[in-house]
Amino acid sequence: MDVTKPAWATRRRTRAVLLLAAGLAVAAALDGSLLWRDTQRNAAIAEVAAGAAPPQGAASLPEGALPELRFAAAYAQALQAGQQASRTAAEAALNRYRPLQGDTPLGQAARFNSANLLMRQAMAVRATQQPGQAIALLELAKEGYREVLRHDPGFWPARYNLERAQRLLPDAEEEELQAGEPAPESERAVTTMRGHSPGLP
Repeated sequence: MDVTKPAWATRRRTRAVLLLAAGLAVAAALDGSLLWRDTQRNAAIAEVAAGAAPPQGAASLPEGALPELRFAAAYAQALQAGQQASRTAAEAALNRYRPLQGDTPLGQAARFNSANLLMRQAMAVRATQQPGQAIALLELAKEGYREVLRHDPGFWPARYNLERAQRLLPDAEEEELQAGEPAPESERAVTTMRGHSPGLP
């Protein structure tokens, strides 16, 4: 007994296989184009961060540049400021970091890098003949570190740098406490006091 499948069943299966193959080809082409785009973006970011593309003026980056690309330009400018000890390059880097300081992880990194740049500037100013001018820079750096820690309390580099800034310029409240006055609101709970038993009612 010869059982053959009808021609329409074979055609239906062939169409399904062809549609599946076409869908996979479209998905592969789309994935390939996204991979190519990301590779191009990463290459541009690496080029700007390495300083190959000079981050001199605002005109060097297009208006709608990726935030990552703008971050790389600010980073390269901050490195340039550190190498050349240039205040204008440091100010330009800070100006590039400011618009990026949102709630995103990139914004947190921009805020942390800004605070680090301010801290480096303050340490350089402290080494000059007018160390008092570093106070404002240290206060801004401490505020930047505190803002980073508000969003991510476990970010240890910010904690460490805030502690370093506190050692360079303690807050006014800490200076008053070190003068020997008791700490405000330092009452201990009755249950934590030694030798006191509340007893039973």
